[in-house]
Amino acid sequence: MMNGTIHNEGTFLNNIAKNLGRAPITEGISVPEWKHAPQKEVLKHATQNDLVAEMKEQCKRVHTPFHVTDSKQVVHCLTQVIEELGNGPLIIPKDDRFSEYGLEGILKEKDVHIWDHQAGNENIEKAERANIGITFSEMTLAESATVVLFSDKDHGRSISFLPSCHVSIIPKSTIVPRMTQAAAAIRSKVTRGEVVPSCINFITGPSNSADIEMDLVVGVHGPIKAVYIIVEDK
Repeated sequence: MMNGTIHNEGTFLNNIAKNLGRAPITEGISVPEWKHAPQKEVLKHATQNDLVAEMKEQCKRVHTPFHVTDSKQVVHCLTQVIEELGNGPLIIPKDDRFSEYGLEGILKEKDVHIWDHQAGNENIEKAERANIGITFSEMTLAESATVVLFSDKDHGRSISFLPSCHVSIIPKSTIVPRMTQAAAAIRSKVTRGEVVPSCINFITGPSNSADIEMDLVVGVHGPIKAVYIIVEDK
């Protein structure tokens, strides 16, 4: 997150306090402890295997094929998924995990563009022409089958938005019950003074809309297809 200068902060906050009919509060502020917190009870006692099972069921509802593999078989699984989706062109972020998972070999065999922040708009043009964008999920919400992606200079958000298909590789350890845990993890980053991603995307399956008469239409403003690959031992 970029640092900058805040102008007229005091005047702005004083005006809000005045309209609320109280003096400005500048210290002693703490997060309230609510008596009831039902959001923390959802899947509270679920094991990691329970969360995988829950996510699998949710994937059926969001039209997302779901694969479970391990570090030894992930190369074969990803290769098969890419072929089923029609092969390249591919676009991926600049992410060391592709090497850590032993995936650099198959990607070298494909027509793949690796996001390069120095290339500017060329990255977006490559994403527009790509058939498949491949990402790693930072956090994954079992309750809604949602992957959480952090954007930065090496991972443009176009990778998961512009290609026809989106494949998300999900380390099993990233799966949490719901948005509650993801929000808490992001808040902890802020509290620790860590750099917060420039953009955080919560993506649930392929693009879809049910705005008209609650009829679900898939592939309206983004990837037409999405595939999740869970890697158990990473």
